[in-house]
Amino acid sequence: MRSTPTRRPTAAPHRDASRRPSGRQASPRRYLMCPPAHFRVTYSINPWMDPAKPVDLPLALTQWEDLRDRYRSLGHTVELLDPRAGLPDMVFAANGATVIDGRVLGARFAHPERAAEAEVHLDWFRANGFTEVHEPVHINEGEGDFAVTASYLLAGRGFRSSPLSHDEAQEFFGRPVIGLDLVDPRYYHLDTALSVLDDAADEIMYYPGAFSAGSRSVLARLFPDALIAEEPAASALGLNAVSDGRHVLLPQAAVGLFEPLRERGFEPIGMDLGELLKGGGSVKCCTQELRV
Repeated sequence: MRSTPTRRPTAAPHRDASRRPSGRQASPRRYLMCPPAHFRVTYSINPWMDPAKPVDLPLALTQWEDLRDRYRSLGHTVELLDPRAGLPDMVFAANGATVIDGRVLGARFAHPERAAEAEVHLDWFRANGFTEVHEPVHINEGEGDFAVTASYLLAGRGFRSSPLSHDEAQEFFGRPVIGLDLVDPRYYHLDTALSVLDDAADEIMYYPGAFSAGSRSVLARLFPDALIAEEPAASALGLNAVSDGRHVLLPQAAVGLFEPLRERGFEPIGMDLGELLKGGGSVKCCTQELRV
């Protein structure tokens, strides 16, 4: 008697990120930016900053304007925060707050050189119709260390933000916070080591070398199809990028990310922010997203 072969259950298809269709859809965003009118490097609070290297301020302003204008050409709204004399790092507007569903979690900076920026940001939000504004108890540096996806609020720690800020953010936003340990001082903020490519689909890219072994395991478990950046692209601050779901604006020197992004259906757009890189920031550092 012939035996009937056992029929094995069909496994669920694995989502292969490299074979996603190219029909990515951009969604209009609202950003807050601050012109680098007073930008200079007179102190060092991250490994990128060297006061011995002069800043070409007119060039920095031109590069910043190129980024602002590119956002607008892509259909995004850019709100402007007035720069303040004596606060040279205000151009890195991403650090001033985190905004989700119109709720604003302010920043509390780790270094005294930037401390006064926090109140300037909170004043802007209060003056522009944001009614749920929380002044934090614990140190966090806004979207420098908070990254938002549909499912999670990813939260960096290790160099700037306090782990206590993670509970504070979870309580305020009512979203699960995933703490991630940064271990390489070059990647002092989460937004230098990880970028959200498609927030609605929980799609990210990151550089594993910036994270502890445990955090790498967490990222691999939560985001198995993430785009993994190599060291040359990461060290060009290629992960300090902004995506609208289709267009990914990133440092033009991060050439190793362009083709992998195209293979996933994204449109990479290289930006030259070389003068602002002297302060340790690039595209994302200059861009705070207003999620309302």
